[in-house]
Amino acid sequence: MLAYLDKSDFSAADKEKKRILALYRNDIAKYAAGYEKRVVEIFDAIPGQLSKAEKKFKLSSVHKGARQREYGDAFMWLVDAMIVNHCFNSTDPRVGLALSSDRATQKLYMADTGLLVTHTFHDNEYFDNELYRAILFDKLHINEGMIFENAVAQTLRASGHRLYFYSRVDSVNRSNNIEIDFLIVRKKKVSPIEVKSASYRYHTSLDKFKGKFSKTIGESYIVYTKDVMIKDGIIHIPIYMAMFL
Repeated sequence: MLAYLDKSDFSAADKEKKRILALYRNDIAKYAAGYEKRVVEIFDAIPGQLSKAEKKFKLSSVHKGARQREYGDAFMWLVDAMIVNHCFNSTDPRVGLALSSDRATQKLYMADTGLLVTHTFHDNEYFDNELYRAILFDKLHINEGMIFENAVAQTLRASGHRLYFYSRVDSVNRSNNIEIDFLIVRKKKVSPIEVKSASYRYHTSLDKFKGKFSKTIGESYIVYTKDVMIKDGIIHIPIYMAMFL
């Protein structure tokens, strides 16, 4: 279908998204007076943070020596302005996602995935529909998981879910590490969700999470690029079906 779309359609859409990003910056300067510099620092760091395998937002990469208490208002400004969606680490799902959330450990997603793409490649030499062709034909040469994960975060938030994830890091034995992209509550049970942007062979973290919290969790999901399938007790769904979670 892409071949039948006029290049001007992509050009107009790209210009509009760049205009929206410029309006965001204008609003930050106008309404975040007093801490606008910190808001911009966080906003500009989002694509770089999401492109890493470890997507938890690290303030140290924004500004050396930065502290959470200094940037708390900046994070909340972006959330309240509905520019970003934050996702907190729920350290013990057995006692409830909100009750065990670590507010200092979070991931930040753009509220609009299309704007994330434009924000990410703002300074790159992509024109008109070249960027969209690169995405569709897997020629971006970046961690495309950031785009898929952001899209799922946007979809879950639009469906009314608050965003939580689970992360356990064992500095002594890395085999004990667990990373679950999202946790939601369905039918009074916690459902873990893993997002896979390409073919995969294992779901080790999901298996360990299911074993650790077997009495707490309900249905487990993998959101990926293929057809609906149930395998190993895990429901696999294509990304466009995330809206039904």
